[in-house]
Amino acid sequence: MKAVITGALLLGATLASGQASPIGTGGGNPPSPTASDTARTANGRALPQPLPALPFPSGEWIGPVIGAPDRTSVYPLQKALGGQASSRYRVYGWVNPSFSASTSKNSNIPVAYNIQPNKLVLDQAVLRFERPMNTVQTDHVDWGFRSTFMYGIDYRYTLAKGLVSDPLLKKNNLYGFDPIEQYVTLYVPKVAQGLTLRVGRYISPPDIEAQLAPDNYLFSHSLTFSYDPFTFTGALAALRLSPQVTVELGAHAGNELVPWSESAKLNGQAFVRWVARNNNNSVFGGINSLGEGSYSKDHDNVQMVVATWGHRFGPRVHMMTEAYYLWQYDALAGGTVIDGPDQPWAGSGAGALIPGRSNSVAAVNYLQVLLSPTSYLSVRNDVLNDIDGQRTGNKTVYSSHTIGYIKHFAGGLFTFRPEVRYDHAYADGLRAYDKGTRRDQLIGALDLIAHF
Repeated sequence: MKAVITGALLLGATLASGQASPIGTGGGNPPSPTASDTARTANGRALPQPLPALPFPSGEWIGPVIGAPDRTSVYPLQKALGGQASSRYRVYGWVNPSFSASTSKNSNIPVAYNIQPNKLVLDQAVLRFERPMNTVQTDHVDWGFRSTFMYGIDYRYTLAKGLVSDPLLKKNNLYGFDPIEQYVTLYVPKVAQGLTLRVGRYISPPDIEAQLAPDNYLFSHSLTFSYDPFTFTGALAALRLSPQVTVELGAHAGNELVPWSESAKLNGQAFVRWVARNNNNSVFGGINSLGEGSYSKDHDNVQMVVATWGHRFGPRVHMMTEAYYLWQYDALAGGTVIDGPDQPWAGSGAGALIPGRSNSVAAVNYLQVLLSPTSYLSVRNDVLNDIDGQRTGNKTVYSSHTIGYIKHFAGGLFTFRPEVRYDHAYADGLRAYDKGTRRDQLIGALDLIAHF
């Protein structure tokens, strides 16, 4: 695996050598306007970006944005293939290796994603093809698509049952492949102030965090994020009522499920996004999944209501706060069943039945301080109350506390994210860490994102 990581990084460095920095800017994928540029990003249709997306993951508050220009960069791979900034088609990707020095020896779970302690791993290698829509213009219908492929240990937290899912659900492999995003989009400008429709497989909308490395404030993920839905397959429509208010309605087959899976069940989605006129506050919340709510054939069918609040204290400091309530019926402790062999990094097998309704609540807060146009400090505190053990297999309250430093190099082509994190489980006598051998866990971790 070290050879694979080294080769991927050398490829990225080779592609990058012909271009000191990407052309354009990035929304959700760096780079984007620096702090001094945010006031100039208004286009007469959308509000100005509230945040500098370089060095932050995005310049926008959480939720759908209709009317803002696409800021996806032209990265070295597209340049090497002859693509220019004027092209609406994009091809790019990144590699993301990491190392976690942990007090645990076998597994970092219930910490998610960086589950293997004290080893160099490839979290994700990603290749993406896309055509972003132009939602700034209002005179014609437009279309787009996104096709994203991922390989690495992070596949464990994205795979959908019924779609190349056997390496995890039947084999419990450490590494795997996932076509994580596969959807088409349509933009109709004359419905209200703009309507967009997304059909296919997409990432769960309401979280501060996301599965793909560049979209996150820190390297590791909060407990709050680690045990809620990750991906859906279905349809999601967004309707802009004003520059400040957008609503979303959708339907999907359930979390981490495709419609043809035996575990699939119809669920609905409904959200409202509001942004203050001065851009200092934003709320995005609603129903992420609502249906029958019954655990289905060894797979979760999580129901979720959630809200996320963003607040800007000033040009250098902002925070994001998310809270949710999860439930389902007749679940198994620990959630979806992995039938493969027990491994040092992750267990397997079915948990005990939890009759009736099982519940979990969680909240996370991120506080960011801009240090320079290419760096910031992030402090994260979160708590997960797995009341009935449906998510982690343990009836306990967990907390995690993380501080990280994020630094971009070469115009955003490379991102370095060291952090320190402490986790604790509070139930009397419970040893929830390192496969039942520890009451708490301390991790010092770092990762590198190399774009190509």
